[in-house]
Amino acid sequence: MARFEVPEVDYDRYSNRQLATIPLAVLAVALVIVIGAWVTVGTPVALGTDFSGGTEFRVAVDSANPQETIQTAFPAEASSIREIPSQGVFVVTFGSDLASPSAAEEAIQCNELDGVDCASEEQAAAAQQVTYRSSAVISSAFGENLQTTALAGVGVAFLAMAALVFVLFRTFVPSVAVVVSAFSDIVVPLALMRVFGIELSLGTVAALLMLIGYSVDSDILLNNHVLRRSGDFYESTYRAMRTGVTMTLTSLSAMIVLTIVATIFGIDLLASIGIILVFGLSVDLLNTYMLNLSLLRWYKFEGVAR
Repeated sequence: MARFEVPEVDYDRYSNRQLATIPLAVLAVALVIVIGAWVTVGTPVALGTDFSGGTEFRVAVDSANPQETIQTAFPAEASSIREIPSQGVFVVTFGSDLASPSAAEEAIQCNELDGVDCASEEQAAAAQQVTYRSSAVISSAFGENLQTTALAGVGVAFLAMAALVFVLFRTFVPSVAVVVSAFSDIVVPLALMRVFGIELSLGTVAALLMLIGYSVDSDILLNNHVLRRSGDFYESTYRAMRTGVTMTLTSLSAMIVLTIVATIFGIDLLASIGIILVFGLSVDLLNTYMLNLSLLRWYKFEGVAR
């Protein structure tokens, strides 16, 4: 069986400033993107239907150009159209409350026989090729309440994590190192969500909560080896890396597979969770073994632990 070996990094070659510069620069760019979007648009990332409210339809299409047919059949322009190959349907999402399910069904079944007028002959022709399956409507007020609850949950989880870290280590610098790393593990994926147009939904909020756990796990593993176990600083670091890097890369590989499979089969919730965890776990390697490590080394050799 193939065995993964974690290479031993020669950290002596790099100063604390050099190690911390790259992850801090990535965090700074991410903060600029998130804050800039917040100021200009009103939200750090685009909100999905779960939080903004709107209408979602599932339809089957008998057409060579299904997306064009869907856009023509509906009276309003869809904000997104996603195919679910495993179910043979398309999910059509509108960014605001379009209509009730019954009215929506009538809108894509317009023809003279049903007594529903179409806006044009093109819409009538397209409507004949679209079969209504189901719909769901989320009001704007409910979406806003759900958004507040979800973000409050992330904030409470982060604060609880920070309090637990301070209780465990009872020293300022190592505790701050864990909290800053976890903060970066959340902010950088949020910035990437904005850049790649990934919407904030219940699935991505769940992924952000998971990232807090992943981040704390790897950072506490490193801090515990360096501060509480016997051995040279770099020896302790390498022991922590053998476990931590292997654990993170294994999880990262699993999330990549999850994202690919969920995308192929049209499972949007799992695909959203997978892609955010891929972003976060990649950043976590950077933050744990560069930013956190540089703060720990400063604490051990130059700071108050000297």
